[in-house]
Amino acid sequence: MRLTRLTAQGVRNLAPLDLQPGPGLNLVLGDNGAGKTSLLEAVHLLAYGRSFRGRVRDGLVQTGVDALEVFAEWEEPRDVRRRAGLRHTGQVWTGRLDGESVQQLGDLCAALAAITFEPGSHTLVAAGSEARRRYLDWGLFHVDRDGDQAFRPVWRRYARALKQRNALLKQRAPARQLDAWDAELASAAEQLDRQRSAYVERLQPSLETLSLELLPQLGGGQFAYRPGWRRDQLALADALLLARERDLAAGFTSVGPHRADWRITHAARPAGEALSRGQAKLTALACLLAQAEDFAAQRGHWPVFLLDDLAAELDQTHQTRLLERLHRSGAQVFVTGTQAPAALASTDWPTVVFHVEQGRIGRSDVR
Repeated sequence: MRLTRLTAQGVRNLAPLDLQPGPGLNLVLGDNGAGKTSLLEAVHLLAYGRSFRGRVRDGLVQTGVDALEVFAEWEEPRDVRRRAGLRHTGQVWTGRLDGESVQQLGDLCAALAAITFEPGSHTLVAAGSEARRRYLDWGLFHVDRDGDQAFRPVWRRYARALKQRNALLKQRAPARQLDAWDAELASAAEQLDRQRSAYVERLQPSLETLSLELLPQLGGGQFAYRPGWRRDQLALADALLLARERDLAAGFTSVGPHRADWRITHAARPAGEALSRGQAKLTALACLLAQAEDFAAQRGHWPVFLLDDLAAELDQTHQTRLLERLHRSGAQVFVTGTQAPAALASTDWPTVVFHVEQGRIGRSDVR
């Protein structure tokens, strides 16, 4: 997957841009505050429907404009060419995919696959569970299959049932109404949980290898998946019934896949010992690379990689290992920084250089 064109306007402090990225490494260089990260945000927005720095309404739309607009064209194997565009006011969005209007933001985001490693990435393993659920669902959205094994219809079915049950809880609806939605919720949940569990199991070999490479002092990493209820003791239908009085009092559903989580354990890390910020960052990177490798195995090509302020996030040894791995993969990569990472000095990776100055981006060099 390679972006061949990216246009954007109304994104933070960026001037309107129209770029033709290179197929390999793209360096985006400039002073602090020049707008380098905002370029990566524009790509991330098309791939995720949100910024990696928060919600669209929290400053991503440029002050004084009605909406931001991002458009991309890209290539996939077998000469497949695709294009997508998104217009977002911060509250309302419209999108198009391959010339057709899109009704579900998830359908638009499932088209362009990008993985982002940025200064906040350590929160994937160190903060709340919402990001970890999004991590699982991103992988499943992007390797979605047709028919009975499709992920998106199951995810939507569960989300609908959860919304209906929560509404009934707030209304303190009769038991017979809750019984019907409990059954629907449990049925969708079983399928959703099976797919998430299988995905975690599929990622495990890559995670172990990558964590040994990036964090050899901690030993191999292992996923510990938690489905959102005590599955080893109860079927979800029973768990929902047992939790009903508590849920009625709270006004929301307290058990189920929407409460799922996972964590990483390491073979040589003492039980209960917290990861340092640096260890959390490298553990998150191992998780992201494992996800990218699975995507490549399932889809036949790597996702686009977005690396924000790489030199500040990783020491030179880890920069070198990461860039060498991405070079071997054939992935298209975007790296931001105030200067080129020192790790690139020893590589012959074909590189396109973009310079950012006061929000204006120009392609200035190819090396």
